[in-house]
Amino acid sequence: MNRVTKRTWIMGLFLAVLLVGMALFLWEYVTKAGEWVTFPGSPHVYNNANIGCGTVTDRSGNLLLDITEERTYSSDETTRKSTLHWLGDRKGYISASAVSHYAGKMAGFDLVNGVYDSSGEGGEMTLTLSARVQNAALDAMDGRKGTVGVYNYKTGEILCALTTPTYDPDNVPDIASDTSGQYDGVYLNRFLQSTYVPGSIFKVVTTAAALDCVPDILDKTFTCYGAYEYGTEKVTCEKAHGTLTLKTALANSCNCAFAQIAELVGKKNMVKYVKQFGVTDSLTFDGVTTAEGNYDISNTAPVSFAWSCIGQHTDLINPARYMTFMGAIAGGGEGAEPYLVSEVRCGEEVTYEAKAKTTGRIMSQDVADQVKAYMRNNVQSVYGDWNFTGMNVCAKSGT
Repeated sequence: MNRVTKRTWIMGLFLAVLLVGMALFLWEYVTKAGEWVTFPGSPHVYNNANIGCGTVTDRSGNLLLDITEERTYSSDETTRKSTLHWLGDRKGYISASAVSHYAGKMAGFDLVNGVYDSSGEGGEMTLTLSARVQNAALDAMDGRKGTVGVYNYKTGEILCALTTPTYDPDNVPDIASDTSGQYDGVYLNRFLQSTYVPGSIFKVVTTAAALDCVPDILDKTFTCYGAYEYGTEKVTCEKAHGTLTLKTALANSCNCAFAQIAELVGKKNMVKYVKQFGVTDSLTFDGVTTAEGNYDISNTAPVSFAWSCIGQHTDLINPARYMTFMGAIAGGGEGAEPYLVSEVRCGEEVTYEAKAKTTGRIMSQDVADQVKAYMRNNVQSVYGDWNFTGMNVCAKSGT
């Protein structure tokens, strides 16, 4: 009898372990099956670390990439170059992280049917990008290194996110042997992964901070003699601008006036507003996260603090993040977060559809409207409306 009881307990224990194991496996399957199928080494979905099935089109339906058989890019050379950093190359040196994020949606995967697109051709992804705008931006860059970002601040759709330098994936240059520097940084998506010293465009941040926290700022004037001294050190301008208001200081991008405005705002408030506006935060969309910026004025001398409010010192911003900040100003203090992938279809089924997300309110409507009015004045009084025929442009130049 004891033997039977002992065996019964042993069998019960084995059965319990089996049931627990099956439960754990089921839990892992339900929660992680999509990750298993779409991990970068999956032959169903990837080819050299980039998505390996389906087609990708721009917002107008122009074919950008066809991977139903082999990796075939647009028939237009300029389009191949202008969209390379979002579609990736054949060898995976340039990753297409945002597109690959939806690999499972492209492959047609669900928990019941697995990868149910038996054709192996995959789905169709529509990007928010416009090939026409991408190509225009590439032409305007004219060999310069950098990035161009354009988005709809009401919806979040990225119309253009160009990175240069670039190359034609159908005619890959010998980058390893290049000594001209032409392809330096070519594998980097500068829109996402780079940070830049903002220069004078950062004066928009200081302007918004001053409008919000400095009493009677609209009534104050600032005098520029070409230099503003801090003992033996100084902030300089290209010329003496004379007496300016906050509005004309921004229009003339006067460093000396903004050094004085910085004193009124103060260090504590500048740190507060940089955080509130989110200009140095990373930004995540479509499975990719941008580089973080930097605004560090700890233990800085007054002259260094002044330069930080002018966009120098150790200031760094990411292009995608700062574009979103501008979008919030355009939206009256609240804008839409950007996104690249509009929709994914697998057969007749829509497996993914983007939804607009708000930045939340980062400044008051009154402050945003005032900043917009100042930036509109910049174009009207300094930059020239003739440069932007048929458009009411609000802008701030950067040097």
